[in-house]
Amino acid sequence: MVTQTSFFSNSKYILSSAVLAFLLASCATSKKTSIIKPSQQVTVEDNSTATAKISAQQYLLNAANVSTQQAIPLLIEASAAFLAEENYLKSLWVANQVSALLQNSAQQYKIAIIKADNLVQLSEVNQAHNQIQQAELYNKNKKHSLRYFQLRAIIQKERGLIIAALDASLRALSMNVNTTDNEVMTLWHELSRLSQWQLQQLVVLKSPHINGWQQILNYGYQFGHEQQRFHRYLTQWQRKNPNHPANIVINQLKETPILIVNKITNIAVILPLSGNQQSAGSVAQQGILAAYNNDEDITLHFIDANKVDMATLPSTFLENEIDYVIGPLLKKHVHSYLNILNNELPTLLLNISSDVPMQPNHVALSMRREDEAIQAATTLSKQDFKHPIVFSLNDNVSQRIAKSFAQQWFMTANIQPEIVYFDRNADMQKLLKKSLDVSESQKRIKNIELRLRQNIKTESRNRRDLDMIYLVASPTATRLLKPYIDVNISTYASLIPIFASSLSHSGKVDASERKDLDGLSFTEMPWLLSSKYQNKPLQQLSHKLWPERSDSLQRIFAMGFDSYNLVKKIPAMKAEPYIRHFGQTGVLKLDAQNILTRSLLWGKYDQGEVQEIVMD
Repeated sequence: MVTQTSFFSNSKYILSSAVLAFLLASCATSKKTSIIKPSQQVTVEDNSTATAKISAQQYLLNAANVSTQQAIPLLIEASAAFLAEENYLKSLWVANQVSALLQNSAQQYKIAIIKADNLVQLSEVNQAHNQIQQAELYNKNKKHSLRYFQLRAIIQKERGLIIAALDASLRALSMNVNTTDNEVMTLWHELSRLSQWQLQQLVVLKSPHINGWQQILNYGYQFGHEQQRFHRYLTQWQRKNPNHPANIVINQLKETPILIVNKITNIAVILPLSGNQQSAGSVAQQGILAAYNNDEDITLHFIDANKVDMATLPSTFLENEIDYVIGPLLKKHVHSYLNILNNELPTLLLNISSDVPMQPNHVALSMRREDEAIQAATTLSKQDFKHPIVFSLNDNVSQRIAKSFAQQWFMTANIQPEIVYFDRNADMQKLLKKSLDVSESQKRIKNIELRLRQNIKTESRNRRDLDMIYLVASPTATRLLKPYIDVNISTYASLIPIFASSLSHSGKVDASERKDLDGLSFTEMPWLLSSKYQNKPLQQLSHKLWPERSDSLQRIFAMGFDSYNLVKKIPAMKAEPYIRHFGQTGVLKLDAQNILTRSLLWGKYDQGEVQEIVMD
């Protein structure tokens, strides 16, 4: 049996030997090992890791001549000092040696932060994240240090979790009395690049000062392209928030010079106006004309993408004095268009080529369904769901949506959702039943009945580890599966919420069918969901003129409508990343790759009606 006295005696011997060995080894090694990326260089926090007066070597010498209890804090300080001296490997070595001897959670927290700091400097992000998680376990009162939040911001950004990174940055900003103007402006630039749904997620986290930041961003979203109006709102904001850190940002925004935009007189629109995809091209054309509304200052030149030789377009553009191009719509035509040599004419592409890069003057409007899966996964993973399952049709589009959802969920919540693929056949319901473990329950019931040799009153039970379902299916398949899921959930079990992509929603479902979908929540563009963002007069007119138009063509009409309105706004969106377009396809923002991405709304079937909901 090892007593506490003998433990500390042995520890003292081990530590002394380790310290002396380390001191001898240090003499033969270089002063520092630095592999940090330039963008990750950070200062060491004064209260937890800084040692300005005593060197790391001196701390080690002092630790070698005192008791174990006295040596532990000295070794922690030695590790912190090596970190301050940028000797990251040495700092980690000392931290690892002392870790097993730490006597309280405060010391464990401090050494975990030091380890995380070193690992960040060495670009070992995943290991650094593990140490941050350890620090969280040791910190019972949840009052973290400034350095914790600074490191968390770096780590989560590197892991692609921008919302968590910005939350940490805002908390660090509120604690740091030495914040510089440049640091505040950097934070602003990162906030301004958030999609609207990402900002909403950040607000839910209740980050310090977030309401003030949100108000400025909302002004920028809506009025950033109207500078005089924007500045009036900023002045009002300053009067109400004189002590907010964003006042530095406001002062710089007010000094932004007025953007001078070249006048647009002639717009070429390239669409498939003949051939197999004529219906899609014609509907996009109708959407553009609806937005155009006989504007006397602009002339539209429609070009049939299926008939034109793309190589002749430069001369056609020159002949017609084209200032701007909308289209092409189909991916194959986009590919051909991007291969035109020296084509620097400003262009809003209505699709994305995966093969040919865009020119700097080109912008693409993305309608990728994978983007809405990312929005859904990020939003729903914050709702305390721990065991999601994805039911998806087994086709290319559905597979991409399902995989994007699962990947984003794993990255955000560190939980890997199960994906169950099914085909459009009679076995679809059988597979669903099996996935919910209802089949296994029925087998157990049958086995009991055989043993008892009589029928008994029973009820099948579904598996209890699931708490959320994400459905990726067509409207027809959804109308079959949703009621079937409901009837296979045991009356003894909690109701499992079901969410879906816009793929499951159709405006052509009648009232009786909508009742079967009660409780289903889904993402959708404003054009197909009644809300304050929907252009209701145009929607009513469109329904009157084309009552039988399919859902997919409705979406193309909305894209055409938005594309025309975007032409005059894109220069401002390029100049200032906080400017948004509140369109019929969603709230659009321009990212660093010149791709317009969307924030979608949430809808829900409730008592046979579809209504917009707020998904925090």
